[in-house]
Amino acid sequence: MLEEIMHYTQIADQKLIDIFQNQKNISPKAHALFCHVLNAQHIWSHRILKQQPKYGVWESYEVDRFAEISNTNFQLFDQILKSVPLDEEITYATSNGDKYTGITKDLLFHAFNHSTYHRAQIATLFKADGITPPVTDYVILKRNHQL
Repeated sequence: MLEEIMHYTQIADQKLIDIFQNQKNISPKAHALFCHVLNAQHIWSHRILKQQPKYGVWESYEVDRFAEISNTNFQLFDQILKSVPLDEEITYATSNGDKYTGITKDLLFHAFNHSTYHRAQIATLFKADGITPPVTDYVILKRNHQL
């Protein structure tokens, strides 16, 4: 199931990336939130792989880097699903330095669910900007054979 959730997250994120690449006058808040989505995916994948992340939680970059960063994130998630036991305990430090331990499958689910949460916020901001947000509902993408 995690592979399917990962695939869904990748497809839904790409729909936002397409809008960011093709629309003008998108609010800075929507841009910042999507950078945060990509950064969080990057950070969680690096935590699970016991690597030092390159990006900070709220680091910002240009829209033309979104696809590249997203692709790298999902390559890392795929690597995790193929090489890290889903029940493995992972000890990690937050950006504040607090240490926690979690199970791989829970950390992956959190990373994907976190993306969904912020995509909804971005959709609301798109509407306020006069941009029709993409359909990213899982069941609709599944029904339309986009997953």
